[in-house]
Amino acid sequence: MRIVLADDAVLLREGLVRLLVEDGHEVAAAVGDGPALVEAVLAHRPDIAIVDVRMPPTHKDEGLRAAIAVRERLPGAAILVLSQYVEVSYAADLLADGVGAVGYLLKDRVAKVGEFLDALDRVAGGATVLDPQVVAELLSARHRRDPLAALTARERELLGLMAEGHSNAAVARRLTLSGSAVEKHIGNVFAKLGLPPDDAQHRRVLAVLAYLGA
Repeated sequence: MRIVLADDAVLLREGLVRLLVEDGHEVAAAVGDGPALVEAVLAHRPDIAIVDVRMPPTHKDEGLRAAIAVRERLPGAAILVLSQYVEVSYAADLLADGVGAVGYLLKDRVAKVGEFLDALDRVAGGATVLDPQVVAELLSARHRRDPLAALTARERELLGLMAEGHSNAAVARRLTLSGSAVEKHIGNVFAKLGLPPDDAQHRRVLAVLAYLGA
C-alpha cells in the first residue's frame, strides 16, 4: 500500500515509517502537521493516511480536523487515526459521515504490531476499525446521553403509551394497573427525567418529547 503518515513526534513518525516499509508498504510522505497532511494526501492519493489526533500548533484536534478535511475533499478516503487517549467526541466526528474506511486506535495498539498492521489493512479495505477501549467509551457516552437510561422497563412502556396519547385511565387499563400505581409510575418518570413539579401537564409534554427524542 501507499501510505501518507502525519505525526509531529519525530521518533514515533520515523518508527512508524520503518515499521511500514519493513512490512512491504510505501510511505509516500511523512509530515508533522495538519495542513501538510491534506496537501500530501491530495498530491499522492495514498491507499490510506495514518494521522495523529493532536498536532501543532495547539496540539488539540488539528490532526482530526485535517482528516475530516481530507474526507470532504476525497469522500471515502481511508483514514486511520491514532490517539494517546480516548477522545469520544473525536471518534464520533470521524464516524459521522457513515462512509466507512476509518479507524481509531490508541497509540498503545501500535506496539502490538500484528494488530496494528491488521487494522491498517482492514481500514484500507473499507472497514471501520475501532480500538476496544474506544468502543467502550462510545457506548458509555451514549448511555450517559440517553435521557431514558434511568427508567425501568415498565416506566418506558408507560411513557410509550403516554406518547401515543393515552390518558392515565387508558394506561391503567392497558397495563392492568390501578390509577394510583400509574400516577406513582408517572411521578417516578418525571423525577428521573429531571422535570420539577411545577405544572403536571407541561411535564407530561416534556416527558413525551424526551421519549420521542430518544
